[in-house]
Amino acid sequence: MSDDMERNLGEQPIAGIMVEHGLKASDLVTSSTQRLTHKMVARACKGRRLTSNVQFKVRDALNRCVDKQYSIAELFNY
Repeated sequence: MSDDMERNLGEQPIAGIMVEHGLKASDLVTSSTQRLTHKMVARACKGRRLTSNVQFKVRDALNRCVDKQYSIAELFNY
């Protein structure tokens, strides 16, 4: 089990960005044009390691909600 990659990485920058803009998970889910769930957003904020596909979905939904265009590196620190 020690060879497994660490999956829980602590709170991610996206959580602070969402608070800064006054956004909740439901805001991202409703603004998404792709299949995005509340669970995906919650895992992104809590630091659960996500696939790159889910990271892109979360980033795209966030960028639709705010005026700034965030990159993956600005939202996740892994």
